Amino acid sequence: MTVHINPTEECLIQIETSMGNMLVKLYHETPLHRDNILKLPEQGFYDDLIFHRVINNFMIQGGDPNSKNAASGAPLGSGGPSYTIPAEFNKNLIHKKGALAAARTGDQVNPEKKSSGSQFYIVHGNKQNENAITRIEDQKDLNIQKIKENLC
Repeated sequence: MTVHINPTEECLIQIETSMGNMLVKLYHETPLHRDNILKLPEQGFYDDLIFHRVINNFMIQGGDPNSKNAASGAPLGSGGPSYTIPAEFNKNLIHKKGALAAARTGDQVNPEKKSSGSQFYIVHGNKQNENAITRIEDQKDLNIQKIKENLC
């Protein structure tokens, strides 16, 4: 995997893989994650890493430095640059096909929901039309409201 930065107004990066290239948009609404993902390729961090986790109809995950030249069957997914990024959730950015997101450990060991310093995943599930995305957003808002009501 090789990452190239295309500094434009929209903040686009290109991820080159043996299976083809992907153009990814980074959002200004998540500046800590954006700046981190821009910094690492400049240091050559992602050079020759693999996508070590693939879940059909969901996502592909990469960014583990231990995946470089890893032996077949080696346990991967726990490596990183020895720092985390504070959570930057944004209700306007949802998981849909093509979304890039930071990987993180589960809530039980990571209650602050900090992100990995280097690992990320790309959603590759089903393409959604505008109506489906609206339903997802509405359901998410309803779930948030229910949680707030139960806290009071």
